[in-house]
Amino acid sequence: MLLFWRRHRAGGLAALALAAILCPARAQDPVEAFYQGRQINLVVGYGPGGGYDLTARLLSRHMGRFIPGHPSVVVQNMPGAGSLRAANWLFGAAPKDGGTVGLFGSDIAMIALLGTNASVQLDPRKFTWLGSSSSFGTDAYVLVVRADARSPTIAAARQTDSAPILLGGTGEGARDADVPKILHDALGLGIKQVLGYPDSPSLLLAVERGEIEGRMFDFSWIRQNRPAWFAPGSRFNVLLQFARETRHPALADVPTARELARDDQGRALIAFAETPLLTMARPFAAPAGVPADRATALQVAFAATHRDPQFLAEAARMGLDISPVDAGGLARGIERLAQAPPAVAAYMKALMTKH
Repeated sequence: MLLFWRRHRAGGLAALALAAILCPARAQDPVEAFYQGRQINLVVGYGPGGGYDLTARLLSRHMGRFIPGHPSVVVQNMPGAGSLRAANWLFGAAPKDGGTVGLFGSDIAMIALLGTNASVQLDPRKFTWLGSSSSFGTDAYVLVVRADARSPTIAAARQTDSAPILLGGTGEGARDADVPKILHDALGLGIKQVLGYPDSPSLLLAVERGEIEGRMFDFSWIRQNRPAWFAPGSRFNVLLQFARETRHPALADVPTARELARDDQGRALIAFAETPLLTMARPFAAPAGVPADRATALQVAFAATHRDPQFLAEAARMGLDISPVDAGGLARGIERLAQAPPAVAAYMKALMTKH
């Protein structure tokens, strides 16, 4: 019996050795080897609690499952200058190995292409784009003002002898600073701005305390965080909706900016300014120069995450608009901005510069 066992064992080992020769161990994929056990840093250009931050944290909880090697994804906030600080850092100083990605304002690409801000140190066409979580498919960018504002309606804000609406924003070049300039010019609204707030939650509190009279908000975010603002008898008025070709179903009585434009030139200006929101409302990117195989892995994982039932269910519970644009679609949106009619681009550049 012992002899049989030894022979059987010897035969088994020989068989295993032969199998190892004929079927060598699978070589580990280099992308998987890079990301295995690694932490990806996701830098957000705004403070905690706002729509950008919530979207980034949602993505961080799911995207690692779709990247080879299953790295963890950790959010780091880098607020400043309406997210331009983070965008500049991502483009120029961030590691270019595929271990760092970022999320910054939708207007950053436009102001970079227009050349209206001397602090911009990036070329949006050279980022390694992952895609955008939102194209505002089920969202709107709404102007909300206090009912006790000095000019609480569109009609009042258009009167030349009325006091301008006092709006707050994060900083020059940010969407909440640029869009009111466009509304002032294309719609004839009297607007005065107070910039320098760090994030949406601080602006929300400033509106509630009466430090400022209103602000532009993502409808999905403000409705989730302050549903009472949209109830009958509210102390707040929604004056208009931006980045909508038609009215949002939940805002059927609120006109779009395009409806309120005074002339065709104003409508063309609004359509150009809405392009970033309609293609890159939540744009995620990695630095230029990321190795091609890692860049592809990140882009594929980003797209897969936005199809994932767990991700979509959590987004729905959070009230976030998920209407994704892939990396190619985002790049095409940037190219449309770059190829805008010269007259429109020049008009926009002059408008951004003079305020």
